[in-house]
Amino acid sequence: MSEPASISTSIAGRYATAVYEIASDGKAIKVLETDLDALQGALADSEDFRALIHSPIYSREEQGAAIAALSKKMKLSDTLANTLALMAQNRRLFVLPQLVATLRDIIAAEKGEVTADVVSAKALTKTQADKLAKSLKASTGKTVTLNATVDESLIGGLIVKVGSRMIDTSIRSKLNSLQNAMKEVG
Repeated sequence: MSEPASISTSIAGRYATAVYEIASDGKAIKVLETDLDALQGALADSEDFRALIHSPIYSREEQGAAIAALSKKMKLSDTLANTLALMAQNRRLFVLPQLVATLRDIIAAEKGEVTADVVSAKALTKTQADKLAKSLKASTGKTVTLNATVDESLIGGLIVKVGSRMIDTSIRSKLNSLQNAMKEVG
């Protein structure tokens, strides 16, 4: 991991731990999850929001005012709104994507859940997704949430990532392996 990435992760981890403890003490984990959904949606949908949190041209005051307005508009809880205001004041808004991911990981760990990233050549049907989740639950012992994406270049099969484990049964990887084996022969 590069140094700037590890620094961002470290900063986000400290903020996430504090936010989670405050929400947990106030029995507001469900509210926090709703806030995270709103933030994640804003990060995914708004180029202006991403520019606000990453661009150094905005002053602390401008970032703080924008974050206060956005927090009110998104109806974020006081805990998260105050955290975002503090992050703006300390010029730490650039770690917001890592903060959201870290908070989701903490909440999932507390619930005994794990997220599996699944890449398939075509969209999984409900039956296939349920069967895969059930199979992964049997192997991990935890409730599994699937984060499914489609990559047609796989040709067929799946790539499943759960934590640090990766299972690649795609036809593309099998063809690459065969190609490498043939290069070694010739």
